[in-house]
Amino acid sequence: MKQKFTILFDLDGTLVDTAPDLMLAHNHVMKKFGYPTKSLDELKSAVGQGAGVMIGRSIWSQAKKELTSINEKIKNEMTDEFISYYGNNILNKSTLMIGVKDFLNWCKKENISMAVCTNKTEHLAVDLLKKIGIYDYFEYVAGYNTFDYCKPDPRHITTIIEILDGSKNKSIMIGDSESDANAAKAAEIPMILLEDGYTEKNIDEIYHNHLIKDFVGIEKIISQYL
Repeated sequence: MKQKFTILFDLDGTLVDTAPDLMLAHNHVMKKFGYPTKSLDELKSAVGQGAGVMIGRSIWSQAKKELTSINEKIKNEMTDEFISYYGNNILNKSTLMIGVKDFLNWCKKENISMAVCTNKTEHLAVDLLKKIGIYDYFEYVAGYNTFDYCKPDPRHITTIIEILDGSKNKSIMIGDSESDANAAKAAEIPMILLEDGYTEKNIDEIYHNHLIKDFVGIEKIISQYL
């Protein structure tokens, strides 16, 4: 029996444009705890590494100005508040990236194994995928807290491939940031990078084998690997 090809997808900024809802949740927390809010563009660069890192970076900006250190207890309280608020408002303004549904249908017809590898909290990732209507396409969903490691650790990718009974030489990662790319590079699998990702890095600073604007026509790239 021919071994299946495996595609691993990042979630935020890759499958779904979640930045508008993440910004609402982030700014709710900032206001509640007395910190400055951020614009959509400012927030996008901090999304890819999970809620704790995003909140930490936001309050560090203020701590630097005040020449103080981050209060870890407050940071953890803010992160919990963010996860709670975001969980209750997860699909107000978020939308699927252009071409995603058609591509997922094509992959299904081609008998390709699909999984989500995200630094979002696992239960939030599952909830979002269900509510936006694409959860059933995926054989596995791994969040930042599914294992004892997450992107850019390559084991976040390789463990999923093992669980799906796949192989590194028949796998590819699709993502939008350096967390995805660094994990893919360390795992020694090809990387498809979305332009305009949730990152502050320039495209030429991020490892990738292919660059795409959206999911329209991506079948041509994947077909090269099948």
